[in-house]
Amino acid sequence: MPLAFHLTGGEAGDSPVFETLLDLGPDVRPRAAITDKGYDSRRNRAAARSRGIAPIIPYNANSRNRPAFFPKALYRTRARIEQTFGKLKRFKRIALRCEKTQASFSALVALTLGFIIIKSVHTA
Repeated sequence: MPLAFHLTGGEAGDSPVFETLLDLGPDVRPRAAITDKGYDSRRNRAAARSRGIAPIIPYNANSRNRPAFFPKALYRTRARIEQTFGKLKRFKRIALRCEKTQASFSALVALTLGFIIIKSVHTA
């Protein structure tokens, strides 16, 4: 279930806001940060480790010094994140970005995530 979110511009990269994403949400320290290849950098891995979080970030194909081991079983849980984005984009106003301002779009995303959480609790 989503704990928090951070909006960036559509053309903004993923990697520069990684540290912001680690500091979002309630006062809960996650054990792992499971991300996609867009976050692959030494700085992001070091930022996660400095907070006591294990970075589960796949290496890019052209990365140097790739380790032999990668926790694939743990990375498979990333499917839940993608499923949450799929549920979020089922709402037409979110998928088409109908809201003009960041404040109204952020409020709509928060409302939609609330609906997703309520539905998951109701059907569980």
